[in-house]
Amino acid sequence: MGKILRTEKLTTLSELLIVIVGIGVILGGVYYLSPGIKTAVSKQLDGMELNSTDVNNVTNAEKIALPTTEISSEVADKPLVRIAGYAWNAQSGIIVSNGGPKTTKGSLMEKNGVNLEIIRQDWLSELRNMQMKFIEEFDKGEAFPSSDKSVFAVMIMGDGAPFYISSVQKSLDEKYGKDKYHLQVMGVVGMSYGEDKLIGPPSWKSDPKTMKGSVISAVLGDGDWVTTVNYCFANGLKVNPDPTTYDADAVNIYPSENDDYIKSAEELIKSQTTGWTVTLKEVVNGKLTGKSVNRKIDGCATWTPGDKTVFDKLTGFVDIVSTKEFNNQMPTAIIGVKEWAVKNPDIVSNILKSALTASNQMKNYEDWKVRASQALADTYKIETPEYWYKMFKGQQGTKGGLTYNMGGSKVFNYADAMQYFGLSDGVNRYKSVYNQVSGYLTELNPFGFNENVGAVVPYDQAVNLFFLKNINDIESTSADKADYSAEAKEVVASGEWKINFNTGSAEISNSSSKEVEKIYNLLVQAESTKLTIVGHTDNVGNADANLALSKSRAEAVVNYLKQKGIPASRFQLVDGKGQSDPVADNNTASGKASNRRVVITLLK
Repeated sequence: MGKILRTEKLTTLSELLIVIVGIGVILGGVYYLSPGIKTAVSKQLDGMELNSTDVNNVTNAEKIALPTTEISSEVADKPLVRIAGYAWNAQSGIIVSNGGPKTTKGSLMEKNGVNLEIIRQDWLSELRNMQMKFIEEFDKGEAFPSSDKSVFAVMIMGDGAPFYISSVQKSLDEKYGKDKYHLQVMGVVGMSYGEDKLIGPPSWKSDPKTMKGSVISAVLGDGDWVTTVNYCFANGLKVNPDPTTYDADAVNIYPSENDDYIKSAEELIKSQTTGWTVTLKEVVNGKLTGKSVNRKIDGCATWTPGDKTVFDKLTGFVDIVSTKEFNNQMPTAIIGVKEWAVKNPDIVSNILKSALTASNQMKNYEDWKVRASQALADTYKIETPEYWYKMFKGQQGTKGGLTYNMGGSKVFNYADAMQYFGLSDGVNRYKSVYNQVSGYLTELNPFGFNENVGAVVPYDQAVNLFFLKNINDIESTSADKADYSAEAKEVVASGEWKINFNTGSAEISNSSSKEVEKIYNLLVQAESTKLTIVGHTDNVGNADANLALSKSRAEAVVNYLKQKGIPASRFQLVDGKGQSDPVADNNTASGKASNRRVVITLLK
């Protein structure tokens, strides 16, 4: 009889083994189920694809009279529809098309028979609540939900759409049953072009590796978070996906209060001026140490007016990277309720038509830009028209000997929108953005995305271009083509990608198909950049043969990208260095693997 469990058929040793296994199972279960014990491992992923074509078409058009500031009486008898969005300059086109927060006399919305109210809301969580409220009222039978807390659509950064749509979809499925209601991107009306940025000390720009161990305040999952993650991965840096922990070997993201981009800026200022710190659980090599560390906020991801606020209050900070470099990353996306929109297609198409027409007027006529800045000030109730006008164009300042950039936005006309979705030139820029961010969400798993949301809504279900294609009688032009003739010299980002090739050949292995697809997506998003691609090998074999092999492998990557649609004129240098520039020890298998790489540098 065993002396531990006192069973007759087992020896004491057998009982001891059972007890050990049992304790192991219990501890393992506690580890995996307890959020206070387990932690996510910092990850280094491939960066986003950059596409260097600037979507910026100008269609010649006769000047349209500017909208008045008088509320329209002509559309007063039409059902009121509401759209909510951040205070964001990239929405200038749609707001001036409405004349301000409510449809005004002489506005394009009035001419197209739309009675629209645009509501400022800076909290992502509240945007979500307003759209959920709309669906709740619609589900009860209201054809046009009338609560002032409900909106049929929101305007957010298009690169934040995979998270927003997927997380709301989970809530909709849980509340109303699977697939009864859906949110979809129904169009894009503008683009951040420098306005959204990562701010930090200048060393992060000259030597991105110095970001390692930093803490950055950001709205998790939104477009500025994507800009930050893009920059890290394009420079080969790990990102810590767990906002409650600190990893000195990675870039750490701290969630700003209330998911508010202004708070991101304020938390950086507060930390730098008062010494305010955040307490995080320490992680080393992917494991919690049981210790806590107090860390200052070192940088922030924000947009106008958050960027100006930081530069006004602090010295020694600059913009590190922005949507000017990742120029196709962040469109102004209109995300609406599909089931309501299909019942009211003309309203949705006329909203898009009004916005895209007003945007083309802004491209052609300066006083339309001035009128837009007034409409923004009236809608957002923050800052002056002069402020929004200057920030739309982008401003540069100098402080403490450092130069920094603020603002920078674009608006989309019809030709831009068609080109951005690849409907006029075959390069679907938004699909590349959407799929790349979807990969970030599932692979990086920020804030437990996989456990809390489950899955990303696929692009084909999340984007509905019917309402854009349904627009009639709008001026347009052929898609603009990028000019890559000038030599680019300034490095935007440089990262090393581990692309596997079949042994002794320049044929890309099937196991690397996802990696080269990610590179393509990154290039689509930074469409204005030029590229250098340099191949490297380990020291196995003859040095001369390795030199030739490294060049062939670099060319194989280029051929893949060209076949996907990246123009040959973007490649400023394609070369190979053989085994001459190792980054790891060639005496180990892991070192050899690290040395077999392709380095891609983005230049502007």
